[in-house]
Amino acid sequence: MLKIAVASENEMVSEHFGHCANFNIFEAEENKLVKSETIPNPGHKPGFLPNFLNDMGVNVIISGGMGGGAIEIFNEKGIEVIVGARGNAKEIAEAYLQGKLKSTGSVCHEHKHHDECGK
Repeated sequence: MLKIAVASENEMVSEHFGHCANFNIFEAEENKLVKSETIPNPGHKPGFLPNFLNDMGVNVIISGGMGGGAIEIFNEKGIEVIVGARGNAKEIAEAYLQGKLKSTGSVCHEHKHHDECGK
């Protein structure tokens, strides 16, 4: 089973991983989504969210943009990071399963430089 977390604003992919409203968590078997749940963002503290999602058994994290520190922790945990995603969270998760979603490598370095987040 594969667990995909999408940093979201309700049903849409969030621009900023750490400041998203919620995570849409999708479980997939044989490249099909079999279960989904929405959990509120428990709060943005450095290093907290990657560990929180790892503890939930997440294998893949999808977001619009993400800071380098979070990406490093996900990489250490063996969690695949895809950034630069846009649109409906469920459709994005399905695109990932079909191999149609590629990470743009859009890393947010400083929140005041929004152009680096793909805006």
